Amino acid sequence: MEKTAFNKKQVIKYLVFTFGIAYAIQIIVWLLYSNRQQAIGQLVMAVMMFVPMLGTLFSGHKLKGMGWKPHIKGNVKSILMAWFSPMILTAVGTGLYFAVFPSHFDLSGNYIIEVAGEEALQQMEEQGLSYPVLVLLSCVNCITYAPIINMLFAVGEETGWRGFLYPQLKARFGKRLGWIIGGIIWGLWHCPLIWLIGYEYGTDYIGFPVTGMILFCIITVVLGIICDWLYERSQCIWVPSIFHGAFNAAATIPLCITVANTGSMRLLGSVPNGFLAGLPFVVTSIS
Repeated sequence: MEKTAFNKKQVIKYLVFTFGIAYAIQIIVWLLYSNRQQAIGQLVMAVMMFVPMLGTLFSGHKLKGMGWKPHIKGNVKSILMAWFSPMILTAVGTGLYFAVFPSHFDLSGNYIIEVAGEEALQQMEEQGLSYPVLVLLSCVNCITYAPIINMLFAVGEETGWRGFLYPQLKARFGKRLGWIIGGIIWGLWHCPLIWLIGYEYGTDYIGFPVTGMILFCIITVVLGIICDWLYERSQCIWVPSIFHGAFNAAATIPLCITVANTGSMRLLGSVPNGFLAGLPFVVTSIS
């Protein structure tokens, strides 16, 4: 990839389009959730992941040269890290959380009841599938096909953040400050959802929604550093997309084994966007 020259006009156009469209979509998601259309709302959120890619095109920047051709030879280590490290780091962070809060561990299936109702758990048991086995299968999915499926959506974000914005910010502010600014921007992009539907942390915690927004921006700084490092190392946009997709797949599993309604403790974990459970990702980004 060629060395990037900072283009202020393109960056402004990108940010205006990407934030404007995404915030409008997030209001639509809120309306859907308010009318108990969560499934459709989640689908809309998945489509929203392509807004950064569209924002890149709107800015006038070309997608060519971002490393679209898969480079497997020479990138095996990067691909393996992108594929498996989210699950490993999530498991370590979740284990750390339960070591501090052992009473929050729960394999009874209350999570399924909370999300889909008691009938969903009964139907699953009638089919001979126990809840622990379901959790185990979910873990297997996270290290087999889920990273690839999720990658097809994550590449929409990675094109905009790592493919366009991060190189621009690093060209203007240097690598470290560029990473921090880029991560904060990435986090702020999600903030309406944190406020409107309790995205990632729920609504029952201290300082809602501001503390959730601040913590999420810290996590996106951390994840952005790892994704951009993988992108620089591999020179292929698909590699950070695999990591992004694998993280999205692994991040929800801890909820399945955690008691419902942990209140402000949700800011600590058990999912990796919590401060305590996210520590393995923080350490990885620093090292």
